[in-house]
Amino acid sequence: MAASELFNRYIWLVDLIYRTDGITRDEINRYWSRSRYNTDNEDEIPERTFHRHKDAIKELFDIDIYCDRSDSKKYKISNRDDMEHGGVRAWLLNTFAVNNLINESHHLKHRILFEEIPSGQRFLTPIIEAMRDGFTIYIEHKKFDSTPYTVEIAPYCVKVFRQRWYVLGRRATDYNMRVYSLDRIIDVKQTDTKFSLPKDFSADEYFAESIGVILDSHKAEVVEVKVMHGQQNYFRSLPLHHSQAEKERHDDYSIFSFYLRPTFDFIQELLKYGASVEVISPQWLRNTFQTTAHNMCAVYNSQSKH
Repeated sequence: MAASELFNRYIWLVDLIYRTDGITRDEINRYWSRSRYNTDNEDEIPERTFHRHKDAIKELFDIDIYCDRSDSKKYKISNRDDMEHGGVRAWLLNTFAVNNLINESHHLKHRILFEEIPSGQRFLTPIIEAMRDGFTIYIEHKKFDSTPYTVEIAPYCVKVFRQRWYVLGRRATDYNMRVYSLDRIIDVKQTDTKFSLPKDFSADEYFAESIGVILDSHKAEVVEVKVMHGQQNYFRSLPLHHSQAEKERHDDYSIFSFYLRPTFDFIQELLKYGASVEVISPQWLRNTFQTTAHNMCAVYNSQSKH
């Protein structure tokens, strides 16, 4: 069975157990008998296959499925609370599980619109498998307007940002850490070379001081911005960064502060709000926005018409 088919089966099973908050094997089999992933038209999931799926889900996603014998032998998720508070488990349910449900509800497809992530499904599975098994991978990568090249990396983690998947890996040649966009990867091949993830490595901590995936020479510092024209509510409902704090709140504006690296991704995030956001400090960042605003005015005030 193809890896992508198994991946979909795992997500289907996790989602079913999660949303029922406990389900018996007989009930699982009834759902399975009419699932689109049941390509062999089985009446039930064979016992050995079911437990292999359980073990794979535990190993791959750290989601523990157990049998509660005190409650009619229902299968439940032991770390259910973790799944409801962000992280990979919540993402799995909110993304793949919903996608699976849409695929099973063909008559509703034209009524459900969502954003696609280029190349994520094609290369995400082999990269996650290599992460799970501890093998390096060769990736053939092509930057925009450049020649393709092949590099061997130890895949440390994957991250999604602005409709693109990225893999963070340590290069085998110089041991430097690099981020590669999956939509610019042409091919992925797993090697026979094992690698060990450093015990002190934390993906959350690695990106903790940044928005997005760009990690440049900027040091983390306090950034303050003035948010106006009703955009304050968007900042409150969906914070840009975990360090975001509302320092001042007025009728017509608010002052928000952040402690992070003011990288290109962060700057782009603020620029999308246009004149509704004013950078207060640091001064160098305020100057950057002033220069950008001046250049935009020059473009629109140009006498040349197209």
